[in-house]
Amino acid sequence: MEANELLKKVRKIEIKTRGLSQNIFAGEYHTAFKGRGMTFAEVREYQYGDDIRDIDWNVTARHNHPYVKVYEEERELTVMLLIDVSHSELFGAMGEVKRDMIAEIAATIAFSAIQNNDKIGVIFFTDKIEKFIPPQKGRKHILYIISQLLDFKPENNGTDIAYALRFFTDALKKRCTTFLISDFIDDKDFYKALSIASNKHDVIGMQVYDKRDTKMPDVGLIKVRDLESGGTRWINTSSKSVRRTYDKWWYDRQQQVADTMQRCRVDMTSVATDEDYVKALMMLFKNRGAR
Repeated sequence: MEANELLKKVRKIEIKTRGLSQNIFAGEYHTAFKGRGMTFAEVREYQYGDDIRDIDWNVTARHNHPYVKVYEEERELTVMLLIDVSHSELFGAMGEVKRDMIAEIAATIAFSAIQNNDKIGVIFFTDKIEKFIPPQKGRKHILYIISQLLDFKPENNGTDIAYALRFFTDALKKRCTTFLISDFIDDKDFYKALSIASNKHDVIGMQVYDKRDTKMPDVGLIKVRDLESGGTRWINTSSKSVRRTYDKWWYDRQQQVADTMQRCRVDMTSVATDEDYVKALMMLFKNRGAR
């Protein structure tokens, strides 16, 4: 992508996603992703019902009256985006290309994060770690992330979610709020890696899929190509048994992903490329904020 064209795309996505994060997500994000640490703020006089463990004995002794320590939540978080950039993300038949929607979702989350003074970092992965952008703050950092989202060219084609999760768990020592964004088309089991990651971090799964992924149309004999392996084959889509086999593959895979997320106590939302991702994000934030 030429520099001028990339700059225009970055600017366009910045205007759209920053507006969304300011006008729609600001409060929801803050409520949904609370800081975990508590820091000392001040002391005040003891009131009935206060926890006696919070009594500040030094101040109490000086004033001959009980005082308690007041703590406030540490708001600053580290937010990580684990983004699948495998070749299956280049598919888009029913809506926009999956990768383009992923870029907008990631940018919206990133702008929401910096408005709350949080750090944001990114891991691009295929069946290897393609790029690691360490967490930082600031608009310049966000624009760099967006430009990478739009123009990054991975070296590999495949998908290995477990490998990405293991790298993430090893690389980030401080607890993070983590968005794992993928179509989850991965034939390898990632339960163990996700279980370890979710015990250490707050992990949220976000599936972006195309509705053509979910069902094989009856369009006769067609030649199809696997975007990740590069292999091609002829398929007779007029065959009911072929279509049923494909439908069952998709259903079973979705059930396996949902089961993995549930067993690991990971929140997950799914959005199709021809749907409004804003609604999916809002529902995710509201559900988490209500807990």
